Amino acid sequence: MTHRLTKTDLGEVIRLTRFKRGLSWTKIAEAIGKDRVWTVAALLGQHPLSAQDASTVASLLDLDEEAVAVLQLAPYRGSGDVPAYDPTIYRFLEALSVYGPALKELIHEEFGDGIMSAINFQLDVQRRPDPAGDRVIVTFDGKFLDYSWRHTEQEALA
Repeated sequence: MTHRLTKTDLGEVIRLTRFKRGLSWTKIAEAIGKDRVWTVAALLGQHPLSAQDASTVASLLDLDEEAVAVLQLAPYRGSGDVPAYDPTIYRFLEALSVYGPALKELIHEEFGDGIMSAINFQLDVQRRPDPAGDRVIVTFDGKFLDYSWRHTEQEALA
């Protein structure tokens, strides 16, 4: 049996090739007409690309036909590192472990019983200059999804 290219393996190939060619993630995102954060996540294996977008990325990075096919596969989502060893990812986990319960309470107070979608979702990363050291601004923008409990016909009529 021959070794098959995985989305994770391809993500590492893309990271290295992009770096060697001096291509920014922003330029790649612009080439396929997609959001920058979404594009990076997709190229690291978290979203499938359309055939056209996969071909465009392959042309930019000189990837073969197997890579084009792998870019189009539906992924198994999630970072896979538990616990996360990368300091940047760990800090997000740390922030959510500290502030997650507060965010949950505030979402419930403002919207009711439900969740923020990570499917109908946008994410943005910005830099804000600050005299004490530049700040990282991360915006999570997810659709609110309320919990819908199915009631019996008798309960609905009461």
